[in-house]
Amino acid sequence: MSFIKSIHHIVFSTKKRTLSINLEHERELYAYIMGIITNLGGHLYRIGGMPDHIHILASIPSTVSLSDFVKTIKQSSSIWLGKNENFSNWIGWEDGYGAFTYSEKELNTVIEYIKNQKEHHKQTSFIEEYRSWLLEMGISPDESYFPR
Repeated sequence: MSFIKSIHHIVFSTKKRTLSINLEHERELYAYIMGIITNLGGHLYRIGGMPDHIHILASIPSTVSLSDFVKTIKQSSSIWLGKNENFSNWIGWEDGYGAFTYSEKELNTVIEYIKNQKEHHKQTSFIEEYRSWLLEMGISPDESYFPR
C-alpha cells in the first residue's frame, strides 16, 4: 500500500494583475474553488488573497498531477468568474503559478500567513513577496516578470 501526503502552497495572479477579485464577493470564489478541490479528491486547508492574486494551501491526491490540479482550478474558476456578475472586471488568470511544498509541521504557519493577507500586503507588494519566495526557494526568477 502506498501512503502519500502532498501539501502545496499554490499562488497565482489575475491577468495583468488586474484588481478583479472584489473583496465583497471573494468568499463566493473561495467556496467555488473549495468545491473544485474537493471534487478532485484534494483537501483545502486555507484559501485567501487579494484583488489581484490568491493563495491556496491544499493537499493534492496522488491520482492528480500538480499541473493538472492547478489547471483545473484555474480553468473552472475562470469560466465561473466570467459568468458571475459580481466579478465584472474579470479578464482571466495569468498563465503561470507558483507551488511550494510544506510539511505537516509547517501548516499552521502557512495557514496564518494566508489568513493575514490583507494586513501583510499593506507593507509588501505581491511582486516583492513573490520574487522573495522564489529566491528563498532557490529559484532564480526571470526578471522580465518583475517590473521595476
